[in-house]
Formats: sequence, C-alpha cells, structure tokens
Amino acid sequence: MAIREIRVVPDPVLRTACEEITTIDSKVKNLVEDLLETVDMEGRAGLAANQIGVNLRAFAWNIEDDLGYILNPRIVELSEDRFQDGEEGCLSVPRLWYPTKRAWYARVEGIDLDGKKIIVEGTELMARCLQHETDHLDGKLYLDRLERSVRRRAMRELRESL
Repeated sequence: MAIREIRVVPDPVLRTACEEITTIDSKVKNLVEDLLETVDMEGRAGLAANQIGVNLRAFAWNIEDDLGYILNPRIVELSEDRFQDGEEGCLSVPRLWYPTKRAWYARVEGIDLDGKKIIVEGTELMARCLQHETDHLDGKLYLDRLERSVRRRAMRELRESL
C-alpha cells in the first residue's frame, strides 16, 4: 500500500475515459489498497483511479467515517426532482471551489474485489461524491458541469493558478 501522488490539471489522464476492469488480479487489489490509503486523509472525500494515474474504472470514498471502494461503477439512478447546488472542489483542481449543481440522491452499481455486484447509494455529500468520482472515470471534471458564466471565471482562475 502507498499514498499516491494526485494528478492535477492539465494532466491528460484526467480527460481520458477509464477502461473497465475485466480481471481482478494483484494489480487491481493493489490499486484498491492505494486508493483507500490515499483517500483516507483529512479533507478528502473521494478519489478516482485516474487521479493517481491509473486508467481503470475504480474509485474510493471517505465520507463521514465511511471508507469504501467500488470497481466498474455506473450511475443507475439520480433524483430527478431534488437537487443540491453547493460548493464543490477537486484534488485534481487544487484550491478552486465553485457552486456545482448535482442530484440530491445518487445510486451506483459496480463490483467488489470478489467480483460480486455491489450497490452504493446516498444523499447530499455521498451523492455528490458518487457523481463526481464517476465523472472522473468518464474523463470529466466538475468544471465541465458549471454554469457558463461560472465556468468562464473558473477557467480563467485555473489558468492563472498554473
């Protein structure tokens, strides 16, 4: 296990859709251990594999003393009538926080290290995390979800911070 370095924009791995995990081997088990150890730090809520330079569909979370992971996650349900519009940030976009509209509830399905189907669901912060990390695995950043005027300002601040 190791605490891994976080990749930051403009690293191209953050804009690359991750590949499905087809074989659960020692490489994948080590990846999960590294994700869990790296996310288990103060101020970290979630971490996708591509944020540590691995192009596989896996992420870990650390929400309200709940530490977990999921492989090959897919969003299967989002609340359609209830939303949240809080500040969102990202380890790969350091020091920049912007209001980001997300579904209030989210449910993802994937598998665990035994290949068994698992469901992870939650509201508010957990829902935001599930959506944010799944976006990472699809090669998207939360900045892509900002309203046009906010996104323009965010991109300017991002360029200035690099």
